[in-house]
Amino acid sequence: MKLQLSIGMASNPRTWPVLDGQVTADGIELIPSVVHPSELFWRQLRFADFDVSEMSFSSLMMARANGDNRWVGLPVFTTRRFFHTEILVRRDSGIETPADLKGRRVGVPEYQQTAALWTRGILQHEFGVAPKDMEFWMERMPSHSHRGAMGFTSPAGVTIHQIPPEKNIGTMMLSGELEATLLYIVNPNLIDRSTADLWHHPDIKPLFADTQAEGVRYYRKTGIYPINHGMVIKREIVEKHPWTVLNLLKAFESANEIANRQRLEHASYHLAAGLLPKEANEALATSIVTHGIATNRHVLETAAQYSFEQGLTPRLVKLEEVFAASAKDE
Repeated sequence: MKLQLSIGMASNPRTWPVLDGQVTADGIELIPSVVHPSELFWRQLRFADFDVSEMSFSSLMMARANGDNRWVGLPVFTTRRFFHTEILVRRDSGIETPADLKGRRVGVPEYQQTAALWTRGILQHEFGVAPKDMEFWMERMPSHSHRGAMGFTSPAGVTIHQIPPEKNIGTMMLSGELEATLLYIVNPNLIDRSTADLWHHPDIKPLFADTQAEGVRYYRKTGIYPINHGMVIKREIVEKHPWTVLNLLKAFESANEIANRQRLEHASYHLAAGLLPKEANEALATSIVTHGIATNRHVLETAAQYSFEQGLTPRLVKLEEVFAASAKDE
C-alpha cells in the first residue's frame, strides 16, 4: 500500500528515519513530502492533501469537537517546547512581567495554533493573565489560515484583529503598533508573512530574560513539557485497512529509539572526554520525549482543558475521541 506522508520539520531526528527510509512501516510504502508546518496544517484542514501527516494538536481537537471526522490521531508527538518562554516584547513598552501584558496589543500568527494555546493557558494559570485581558492581532489571512479553513470565529469576550495584508507581525512590532507577540515565525511558506529578525533587533527583547530558567521552573512545578504537534491518518484509510495504525506507530517508535540511541552515544563521548558530569549523563539516559497516550495523558488533557477554557472547542474533548482505538496503550 502506498500512502502520501508529510512531516513539517525534516530536521527532527525523531522522525527523519521514517522520512529517509531508514525505518519502514510493514506493508506500507510511504511517499514523503516535507512541508512547513504552517502550510501543511492549512493544506490538510482545507484540502486533505496527504494520507498521513503531522498535525496541530489544537486544530485536531477543534476539528473533532465540531464534527470533522476526516482524521484519526496517532499518539506520535513530533515537537515539544516551552512556548511561553518565546514571548517577545518591545523594550520601550514597559512590559517587564507577564502581568504587564494586560491591556496590550499582542501579535499572534494564528490564534488557534497549539503554541498560542499553550502560551495563553500558561499565562492564565501561572500568571493570572486571561486571553480577554489582551488585544490580539492575527497575521494569517482568512484565505490561508487554519482558522479560515475551519470557519472558526473569535471566542466571546476576546478581541482578535486581522493584520492587513500590507503589514505583518514583524513590521508592526518594529513600528510600535504591536507591543508584544506570543510567538514569531519567519520561515518561508505559503502562510506566514513576517521576515524581520526580531530576535536580534535592539528594540526587541524576550519577556523572560532567562528563558531556560523559566522553562525549568515551569517543568519542575507542573511536570508538563508542552506537546505541539502529533500525527494523523485519514479515517477512510483506517476504516478500510485498520492494521495501518499500529504498523505506523511501530515505525515511529523505532525512529524514536534510533534518536535516543544517537543521543546517548553522543553523551557517552562527552562523558569519556570528561566534558559531561556523571549526573548529567544519567539524566540524559531518561528520555522525556515519548510517544503514546498513557505517558502523555496529563499533558494532552491539559491542552484539551485549555482549548475548552479558551473557547476553541465548544466542549471538553476526550482523548479517546481523538486517537485511534487500537492506539490506546493503557
